Amino acid sequence: MPPYPGPQAQASAEETAYLPPYQEPPQAALPEGWFRDEAPAPAPAPDWSQGGAGTPVSAAETAYLPPYPGPAEQQPEAAAEQTAYLPPQAAAPEPAAGGPAGAAADETAYLPPVPGQGSGPAAQTPAEPAASDTAWSPPTLAGNTLRAVDPAQARAEGRSPIIDPGPQSAILTAGLGLLMALAAFLGQYAVLVPLVALQGLTAAGWFRLNGMWPARQGIALAFAGALVADAAVLAVDDTYGPGAIIGTLGAWVLITLVLQLRSHADPDERMYGLMASVASAALAIVCAGWLAADTAAVSVGALAVAVAVFTRALPLPTAPSVGVSLAAAAGAGLVAGGLTDVGAGGALVGLAAGVCALVGLRVAAYDYPSKFVHMTAGVALPLAVAAPAVYLIGRVVS
Repeated sequence: MPPYPGPQAQASAEETAYLPPYQEPPQAALPEGWFRDEAPAPAPAPDWSQGGAGTPVSAAETAYLPPYPGPAEQQPEAAAEQTAYLPPQAAAPEPAAGGPAGAAADETAYLPPVPGQGSGPAAQTPAEPAASDTAWSPPTLAGNTLRAVDPAQARAEGRSPIIDPGPQSAILTAGLGLLMALAAFLGQYAVLVPLVALQGLTAAGWFRLNGMWPARQGIALAFAGALVADAAVLAVDDTYGPGAIIGTLGAWVLITLVLQLRSHADPDERMYGLMASVASAALAIVCAGWLAADTAAVSVGALAVAVAVFTRALPLPTAPSVGVSLAAAAGAGLVAGGLTDVGAGGALVGLAAGVCALVGLRVAAYDYPSKFVHMTAGVALPLAVAAPAVYLIGRVVS
């Protein structure tokens, strides 16, 4: 076919009837609406969902085009799913706003950096703590010289929960025991003076030992029960002393239960307060066993408790210290029994009182006790726990 003659030569319809339609050269193509006030038609974006066919359009060529309402809108999600678990590249240039890479960066912006990649701050990880920082001190059953200020911190540091009351509490217990032993020589009413102090220390120390403070109502209730038990023991004959103590204990358990049922606290807190109140009242009321026991047995038992607690506070290993304390309590009971009408049975009374005293001392040393616990429960519990044993064994050997 001869070349196109140009716009000046007008061919007839017969000459161009079988020719293909005329097409403008690509470089001369002008977009539709070039000479009209219309926005240029958006260029079709390549279909990336079909395996990435086509040539991607750069951000500079599509910066001023309107968004294409087609499959191209799904490209950021597809790119984000492909790059969600890839580590961030520190040296990668910042992508253009609105591009697929920008959407992927938004999806992976909060992923943790991978150690060893890149040289920026994201590639730097904090150093592992040294082994010496997390090393815990081994727990010990012999007690700790350092007093725990915070029980939670002490548990985290691996400290033993057993902290013995120490020599100060032992001296106070020994003094109270000696005062009770001497008062027994003067009669039953003389024992009432150190006994009331013992019951007050027991009621206050038990609540603090259980972590309940302030608990003024519970302490007052337990102490009132102890005073009622003392009055009941003094009001009846010596034979009915244990019945008076048990009756007072039953009545005070019922009173404590009724008061706790009227409380508006949470059920768990009410149950915890009920158990602590009943236990405190029981211990304070049981102390009245010193008043119901024979005065000779009171002298032997109180002296044995004083010697056992003081010996246990000496700086000795645990096992030898327990053995020496029990032997000293039995010896003190034997000596005191020789001075009274108990006789050789005082050794048995002293041994039983010494065992109960060490049990009470152990209870007062449990669960990181404070100084207040040591000066109340640590002083009173050895004598309070020994009261039933002194009464029973005293009745046997008398």
